[in-house]
Amino acid sequence: MYDLLKGLRIIECSSFVAAPSAGLYLSQMGAEVIRIDQIGGGPDYRRWPVSDAGDSFYWEGLNKGKKSVALNIRSDEGRQLMQRLATAPGKNAGLLLTNYPVQGFLSHETLSKLRQDQITLRVMGQANGGPALDYTVNSAIGVPYMTGPETLGDEPVNHVLPAWDLITGAYTAFALMAALHHREQTGTGQEVRIPLTDLAISTLGNLGQIAEVIHTNANRPKVGNDVFGAFGRDFVTKDKQRLIIMAITKRQWLGLIDVLEIAEEVHRVEHERKVDLSHSESLRFIHRDLLNPIVASRVGEMNFDVLSRALDDKGGCWGRYQTLLEAVDDPVLVTENPVFEKMENISGITYPVPGAPATLPAMDRFSPKPARKLGADTETVLKDCLEINDSDYDDLLNRGVVGET
Repeated sequence: MYDLLKGLRIIECSSFVAAPSAGLYLSQMGAEVIRIDQIGGGPDYRRWPVSDAGDSFYWEGLNKGKKSVALNIRSDEGRQLMQRLATAPGKNAGLLLTNYPVQGFLSHETLSKLRQDQITLRVMGQANGGPALDYTVNSAIGVPYMTGPETLGDEPVNHVLPAWDLITGAYTAFALMAALHHREQTGTGQEVRIPLTDLAISTLGNLGQIAEVIHTNANRPKVGNDVFGAFGRDFVTKDKQRLIIMAITKRQWLGLIDVLEIAEEVHRVEHERKVDLSHSESLRFIHRDLLNPIVASRVGEMNFDVLSRALDDKGGCWGRYQTLLEAVDDPVLVTENPVFEKMENISGITYPVPGAPATLPAMDRFSPKPARKLGADTETVLKDCLEINDSDYDDLLNRGVVGET
């Protein structure tokens, strides 16, 4: 946690991954993020993974450091309170982060009538307003057909990481800060719409993959565990440790040859194929049919400790395959990583909680803040932001318009 964005107030009305992750990133940099949920929880409140008691690790993970307000958003009064919070006065307020539909009570048109310089960041499925989730977006842009072993042929392979949600969340946080900068310069607010489909297909375009298929008039084939366009894949040591070895640069490639003592074998490949493999990662990929068995055979003769030390001495690029259960005991990744701090969470479970992944050497890193119980801040937020008095608040509470923990 840092306080770079201290004083900034963002109202978040969202669910699932993309928009909540944007709010999380902004909170970790010091913004006051106030999340509004339906009393009793929204559609992601019990989403897996969950504890034995049914508490969502997913929900408490994405909502760390945010204040929690619970409203009856199915009622007119509850929706009016959401509108008032989203458009509350203040130089560093009037910022809404949402994945609610374009039209409706949280439309930018409606909100801008309440605050002229309102900024609305709206995460969407498709630009035309149609629905989409990370996994349906991924299927639409062809990634599952590039994923998995060659033996699967045309069978698609889904992945477990919601990559497009996470990229969209990060981009949304960036876009909010860009819109805020514009408002500070011009006094003008605006709506920024960020569809998952546009982020995903644009990313493939930025990586050259659209140009690739148009230029070749063919889809990229599955290449299994080989890294596309470079030398790299998984290998198994003599003591049955699996690691990925990469050789992108000339130094990495020559160092790998030296460590494995395979110069003679590589030279034979170069002579047979009439290529110089030291200068081109793409050539090492093209000729992996001969190179991979050579490397695999030699790696299989070496124990992991010996090989890893030798690769480190030569500036090699490698990584050990670990399960997540192993990774959480890794001192570099978790146990001695200052990003993490062990604490009890609203689920009642104690585990390492990550703060901001960025490191700012000139600033103190504050402890991460766990998620708040649903509705824990309803009273203080409504009284502070909307100046609702005790009597009116009690009335709202008694009539079920607002909720508490």
